[in-house]
Amino acid sequence: MPDKSAEKTPEHTPLMKQFFAAKAEHPDVLLFFRMGDFYELFYDDARKAARLLDITLTQRGSSGGAPIPMAGVPHHASEGYLARLVALGESVAICEQIGDPATSKGLVERKVVRIVTPGTVTDEALLNERRDTLLLAVARGKSGYGLAWADLAGGRFLVNEVASEDALEAELARLEPAETLVPDEDGWPSFVTGRTGMRRRAPWLFDADSGRRQLLKFFNLHDLSGFGIDDRPQAIAAAAALLAYVEETQKQRLPHLTSIAVESGDGAIAMNAATRRHLELDSRIDGDARHTLLGVLDASITPMGGRLLRRWLHRPLRDRPTLRQRHQAVATLIDTGADTDLREHFRAVGDLERILSRIALRSARPRDLSTLRDGLGLLPAVRAVLERLDAPRLRALSDELGEHDAQAALLKSALVEQPPVLARDGGIFADGFDAELDELRTLSTTADQFLVDLEVREREASGIPTLKVGYNRVHGYYLEISKAQAGKAPTHYTRRQTLANAERYITEELKAFEDKVLSARERSLARERLLYEQLLDELNARLEPLKRCAAALAELDVLAAFAERAQALDWSRPELTDDAGLCIERGRHPVVEAVREEPFEPNDLRLGDTEELGHRRMLVITGPNMGGKSTYMRQNALIVLLAHIGSFVPASRAVIGPIDRILTRIGAGDDLARGQSTFMVEMSETSYILHHATDASLVLMDEIGRGTSTYDGLALADACARHLAGSNRSYTLFATHYFELTALAQPGSGIANVHLDAVEHRDQAGNERLVFMHAVKDGPADRSFGLQVAALAGLPRSVVSQARGRLAELEQQGRDAPSPSFAAAALDAPQQIGLFAPSSAALDALAAIDPDELTPKQALEALYRLKALG
Repeated sequence: MPDKSAEKTPEHTPLMKQFFAAKAEHPDVLLFFRMGDFYELFYDDARKAARLLDITLTQRGSSGGAPIPMAGVPHHASEGYLARLVALGESVAICEQIGDPATSKGLVERKVVRIVTPGTVTDEALLNERRDTLLLAVARGKSGYGLAWADLAGGRFLVNEVASEDALEAELARLEPAETLVPDEDGWPSFVTGRTGMRRRAPWLFDADSGRRQLLKFFNLHDLSGFGIDDRPQAIAAAAALLAYVEETQKQRLPHLTSIAVESGDGAIAMNAATRRHLELDSRIDGDARHTLLGVLDASITPMGGRLLRRWLHRPLRDRPTLRQRHQAVATLIDTGADTDLREHFRAVGDLERILSRIALRSARPRDLSTLRDGLGLLPAVRAVLERLDAPRLRALSDELGEHDAQAALLKSALVEQPPVLARDGGIFADGFDAELDELRTLSTTADQFLVDLEVREREASGIPTLKVGYNRVHGYYLEISKAQAGKAPTHYTRRQTLANAERYITEELKAFEDKVLSARERSLARERLLYEQLLDELNARLEPLKRCAAALAELDVLAAFAERAQALDWSRPELTDDAGLCIERGRHPVVEAVREEPFEPNDLRLGDTEELGHRRMLVITGPNMGGKSTYMRQNALIVLLAHIGSFVPASRAVIGPIDRILTRIGAGDDLARGQSTFMVEMSETSYILHHATDASLVLMDEIGRGTSTYDGLALADACARHLAGSNRSYTLFATHYFELTALAQPGSGIANVHLDAVEHRDQAGNERLVFMHAVKDGPADRSFGLQVAALAGLPRSVVSQARGRLAELEQQGRDAPSPSFAAAALDAPQQIGLFAPSSAALDALAAIDPDELTPKQALEALYRLKALG
């Protein structure tokens, strides 16, 4: 905002009054104010931009009696600066000169022509080519939340409704919007208000009734039943708020948003924010995206294929017929070798999806059209590859490519091979495309020869050998004669300009030529502008079929990438069965295997209620730190997820029954923004799992209870494991260091013990070495190797030695007085040694507890009572 004291001063210059008027309409965003070849920023905008962009802050001139702080960026380089501001979550209003300086009397008229925001950018330079840039609006009501999101660069508009705050957080984690719109009301959770690009809007913009009328008007419809959102008032409210914001910022209608799709959560495997974070689907805490599942999986060629793959990865499907068609398509591409041919063709296909959006918005550049031309020119070759393939999904995609021969021929005949970057420069259209343009160009290109001929004729006619023809922008064309020869100038020469050493003249012939040539150049550019607009009109008339073609190419790219990955990484086709259970043979972790040099040790997984699957619902996994427990758990979740996006999987065989959710509790960390400790985060994530897991859910639980004291943690881990096995009946992988939990594996419990082993040996120097076997074996581990791992981590030898002595004392105490267990004392399972023995009253109270009957809340209350008893 400009300084208030300066704004109240009446003696502002006309230019600054113009700036203040534009700024008053857009007080909350940076204003790029066009002045010649620069965008200037003034006052607080200048100070902020100088800080964010590291550009020079200056003071030039004054207005209202005070200096004007200002900073500027060159117009030709503005996209780079805009990209940096958008990445920081800033929005920028672009105020252009809309008047013609040559004809304007006084100050040139200026107007804000659009507002660039993080969620509405469509310019190629401002976008990440392999990630969707989404604008999201959230409305809330008594029944839950409505969400609407748009990808303006790709022309997609979707809505959904969720019933709870947890579901809203999961959707935000899945979509990762660049900009989020919410009503300006209290009570929004921190995972909404803490987002970069969060915008508060007037609550009345989120009204469902007025929103319905707005949507009907926007899509020119009588009702919304065709979109399937008639009975979703909160989704309607969010969609209308989003549209209002887009039209406000873009200053135009959006012809490429032609429909609204409902993306119901019922069609996908649910994953909350914690699960996405723990599985490292496309991001890691260290920021290295290469060592994520997407980093290993993404072999797509086109940017639009890369974006589609990311969407699939974050929304694994439950629709078995669709997934089976994808698997069959991948298998067909592998068996026929067609994936190689397709991928070679895709190397010449650009980002057609975003190009078509820019065509609809009439912001496409000439090179966008040449890229579209080249992409459409490849369609016959792509169809020829698909025609020989017998797979339903591939045949359907071939049909969706459509016939665009007329558009391909039009673009081929219209455009030069390498068009200029900007349309205003001209030179877009090929010779022979337009007769009028060819004639105008001929006038311009033959000008040089005419001038040479004119100069020769005038020298001969005048007898002045030094006479020459010249041109400048101010005076136009002229005949120049030196001062010494000026007296010989013919009488029909008219003096145009006098210089110190020469006189410049004009003749009727030269004047006529000047008018014709200069007019021809202007008319040529004007003709090209007209032809360019007509070309955009022609393409917009076929926008919907072209968008379907781009979507089909993107999916073909992803399927061909799956085929390439399956062959390069030795992955196999999964079998999706309607029978409950999980059977994975020789499964591997796709990311760990890709980054490690030594061979990966594969492992099996069997969970289910049949004899073949061992009547097991839960595996209690024990073994040393660094032994591979977390890797084993994650690899099975990733195999299940890969199967449900249509990919082959890193296993020799995978038979997967219906799965509705993947839920994880792995690792430790504070959530300082919400004021939660490590243990509170652990308990919150555990609580979510216990409340949401079903008998069709895959659950990963790693080291529950480690964030608190030994007995508190053991009690919680025991209660949670019993609840998951007995009440939720989920497919559960439960890794723990509490050896007492191995006693849960009783006949009929659905619980089994497995462990990852390690072997100690002495090297030639006599030093003890620990070798991790990474193989999953039946039964519990017999020791944790904690001290050996500590030694590997580099703890001082004196510390490790002291720890060994203390461990020997504790083990002797354990033999003299066995530590309490949650299982019968007669069991042979190894026991964890306690540091302090509880009182007999606490043991009696503990014995009276039936963990199977406790809710998580009751378990916590029981723990507090036990602690009070000492």
